[in-house]
Amino acid sequence: MIPALTLILLSQLAGETISRGLGLPLPGPVLGMIFLLVAMSVSERIQAIVRPVAQFILSHLSLLFVPAGVGIVAHLDALRAHGVGVLVALIGSTMLAIVVGAAAFVWVAKLTGSKADD
Repeated sequence: MIPALTLILLSQLAGETISRGLGLPLPGPVLGMIFLLVAMSVSERIQAIVRPVAQFILSHLSLLFVPAGVGIVAHLDALRAHGVGVLVALIGSTMLAIVVGAAAFVWVAKLTGSKADD
């Protein structure tokens, strides 16, 4: 478990260092995740090390939402004051994400030559 966590955190650190050092618009953790993906694609040994820890983290992912819930409860007054705006932004951004995701899917399907009746 320690080697896998070390590898995950080193990937994030490398991504953060490169992102900040070069002033990239890509967040460091995303860049680190790309590094880890490439490393796992190249080496089955790295896959074997990271997979059990990743599955453990994913199985307990709901625990990561506890801080967000506490933050909402801590700012209930602001939520009451701006709740309608937050709700409109939430619904609008969700709808936009669905439309953009569907459009990207259709574009990639056309690009690869996929047909709906296959």
